[in-house]
Amino acid sequence: MIKLSYVFRRLIHTNIQQRLDKIPLSDYRIFSIAAHIDHGKSTLSDRLLEITNVIAKDNNNKQVLDKLEVEKERGITIKAQTCTMFYNQGKKDSKSQDYLLQLIDTPGHVDFKDEVVRSFASVDGVILLVDAIKGVQAQTVANFKLAQNMNLTIVPVINKIDIKNSQVDIVEQQLIHELGFAQDTIVKISAKSELNVKEHLLPKIIDTIPPPKGELLDPFRALLIDSWYDPYLGVVLLTKLVDGKIKVGDKIMSGITKKSYDVKELGIMYPNQTPLNHLICGQVGYIITGMKNVQDAILGDTLVSQSHAKDTVLLPAFKESKPMVFVGAFPADGSDFKAMDENINKLVLNDRSVSLNRETSAALGKGWRLGFLGSLHASVFKERLEKEYGSKLIITQPTVPYLVQYSSDKSKLITNPSEFPDNSSKHRTGIKSLQEPFVKATITVPNKYVGSIIQLCENNRGQQLDIKYATGIDLAELIYDLPLAQLIDDFFGQLKSISNGFATLDYESNGFKESDIVKLELLVNGQSLDALSHVVHRCQVQHLGRGWVKKFKEYIRLQQYEVVIQSRCNGKIIARETIKARRKDVLAKLHASDVSRRKKLLAKQKEGKKNLKSIGNVMISQEAYQAFLRK
Repeated sequence: MIKLSYVFRRLIHTNIQQRLDKIPLSDYRIFSIAAHIDHGKSTLSDRLLEITNVIAKDNNNKQVLDKLEVEKERGITIKAQTCTMFYNQGKKDSKSQDYLLQLIDTPGHVDFKDEVVRSFASVDGVILLVDAIKGVQAQTVANFKLAQNMNLTIVPVINKIDIKNSQVDIVEQQLIHELGFAQDTIVKISAKSELNVKEHLLPKIIDTIPPPKGELLDPFRALLIDSWYDPYLGVVLLTKLVDGKIKVGDKIMSGITKKSYDVKELGIMYPNQTPLNHLICGQVGYIITGMKNVQDAILGDTLVSQSHAKDTVLLPAFKESKPMVFVGAFPADGSDFKAMDENINKLVLNDRSVSLNRETSAALGKGWRLGFLGSLHASVFKERLEKEYGSKLIITQPTVPYLVQYSSDKSKLITNPSEFPDNSSKHRTGIKSLQEPFVKATITVPNKYVGSIIQLCENNRGQQLDIKYATGIDLAELIYDLPLAQLIDDFFGQLKSISNGFATLDYESNGFKESDIVKLELLVNGQSLDALSHVVHRCQVQHLGRGWVKKFKEYIRLQQYEVVIQSRCNGKIIARETIKARRKDVLAKLHASDVSRRKKLLAKQKEGKKNLKSIGNVMISQEAYQAFLRK
């Protein structure tokens, strides 16, 4: 049975290889689907896979390319996935009947924009998908500008045209007037029902998107666009072949690390890993070399033939995004540090926009300082670590980087709140100013929610830059200058709640600006808990300080001595809560004793508690930290 199964798989792979070899480079099309979140990217991907017979038509085909468990649970695309498809258009004047379509799907949320950049760097065209009800939104415009700047061919597509409340004509005018598309270039489809996908969209892709450029006779050269770790195969490299040809047994070299590897397996995603004998220029496929060190797989690296390494020009590398949200991460069980360190490094391999540095906390022990592109990015990373590797983490409150400017014109970027300077010592340390990052936030919302959204932004220290009302459609666009620290503090959740889920948010960095920010600390019996320190604006100190001590009091166990919980800012105590000592009734066995005996026992108990407090530490459980930090 096993042998028959193996033979059957090899026959399939041989047929795919033969079919691939018959298609000329001029009939290759590499493209991405890009859109604002919930505009139908994954649904359209499912239909394309069905039409091209990569998967059988089935009502259960939902988010086929969203392979992560967390993607299916949340209903969003997190990782850009790729799939190779064969499409037969029935050409008569050519020996080949097939086109090779290579799709690279993209996420829609702004926190995963690095995935979009890498996808766009690997394709020749982009399907810009727009919801027929919601119209052009913030991420639609961001994707359009990115594709335009990268000189990619853009195919505008209006989706969900068969829905009752669709506004196809209005959305079409948006695409024409706001983004500058010609009317005859716009394709109107329904990805869910497959309406016009085969008849209009696929021919448009073939006629509009140019084939990839490449020279088959040149030495092998490929762009490393993604990687992931397989416990049996090691690091799997996803590449786009730019020039030449590669086969099993070839020796290749990294253009950055200069390390050499033997090609042990290669193939295409169809939609899963499908081994082949060779790959040629213009194809997107995976390569397995037995690479074990996850740090050697650098996205944007150029893989070259070892024999032509000195003569091959390297491809432009990816521009790395700087993390804007930082958290401290610590094992829930300190003994798991080594195993968890390996797991985190493997996961970072699959998400290179995460920065990783080790750090130590007096309260939580050895851990890591992780940097992300946004709070959703951080949440997804933690969830993937727990689901894919079974690791349990304590995550500190998200914080943003702060810039300290000194009188000597030197500056220091601080990502850990425990290192933030005390404002009372500014004159002694020569600090000129303290700055925090701001973002230019674009909020799209139905007109009736505008007043509530304006109030939300002002409550979060936002400054209005512009407000626009869309013509012919019930939508307003609010543009605000917002502190990034406010944005990551459940701003998105409040935005969705106020607008009943209709508001969308996109943002881009707007630089650092001087701000009246201070460090707020939590103390237990006079000792600062470094893992719970946080940098806040001065106007938030009283509210947060009082709330912190009340909340943390709930998670501290009774001790044999009095426990004092305080919040402190710039050396001044903001709020205090006291947990009374657990008291043993030392007089329980006394009945007719005289008063002096009673006083002696009480004095002895008091002195014992005093000595215990002077030498004892309050034991705070990991569960207490987790409960306090949980939102």
